[in-house]
Formats: sequence, structure tokens, C-alpha cells
Amino acid sequence: MWGSNMADLIIYRKRIIPNENLRLDRDTVLYADEKMMVTGWNTINPRKDIDHGYSLYLPEEGFKISKFLRKDGSFYKWYCDIVEFYFDEKEGSLTTLDLLLDVTINEKGEIHLLDMDELAAAHKDGLIDDELLHKSLVRADKLLKIAYSGSFTKYADLLNSYIK
Repeated sequence: MWGSNMADLIIYRKRIIPNENLRLDRDTVLYADEKMMVTGWNTINPRKDIDHGYSLYLPEEGFKISKFLRKDGSFYKWYCDIVEFYFDEKEGSLTTLDLLLDVTINEKGEIHLLDMDELAAAHKDGLIDDELLHKSLVRADKLLKIAYSGSFTKYADLLNSYIK
């Protein structure tokens, strides 16, 4: 899925709100196979709460699971984007379209679903169609069930296994 030369893979993050398509030139691909990809990254804009992190791309699940770290390398939270993946073989690019819903798991293990209001507004305004709305809701539900059941550790452990 990702192509044969990972060093040349172009990664985009496309958002509906705000409307942007950002090339992630500074992300580093640490691992990729047919079912997943792991990247390391620094924040695009300076922030006080987080400095850098790692992301696990799971196209079959429709998730991008990120581990947010503070400047000192300590854990801040898990941030899980509900996304749609598009691979352009000709360009050698991967685009993740943010489907607005996000699930976070903080240091205390508290689970939060974010941006349902944005998803509703985007659908009402015609920014997201019925199919993508459905995918966003189903994927968020699946991820919440995984998190509440205690099974999220399988993703955390998988991502952590690629971090040196």
C-alpha cells in the first residue's frame, strides 16, 4: 500500500475544519508494511503542552493513533484521529483525511470523545457527505469500545515497540 521506497513517501494531513491540506515534510517514517506505518514527528507550531510524538497509521481500521510527548520526553496523552486514507501511487503519497471525531486517553486513563459538534456542523453544511459521516461514527464507536474494554494497550504496545 505505501510503496516500495518509504524515504520518498509524501504524507499529507487534510482537514475539513479548518480547510487545509498540509504536507508533513518533517515527519520521519520509522516503519511501514502492508497494514501499518509508524512515524516520528515534532509539532508543526511550538506548543507549551506537547513537543513531539509518534503516530501509528492503521488504514484498515481508519485510525491514526498518536503518542503525544512533552519536551522532556514524558508522556502527555494518546490522541486518536478518525481518518480516511487515500494513497496516490503515481505521486507516491498518502493523505489522511481527518473525519473530525477524535478520541483521547490522558495520563490518568480518562477517555474523551471530541468534536461531535464539528462533525454535525460539517455534515449540515455539506462539508462531509453521508458516507464519510457514517465511517466517522462507526470508527469512533469501535475505538471507544476498544478503549473502554482495556484493549487499547494492543495499539500502545505496538507503537511503543517501534520507538527507540
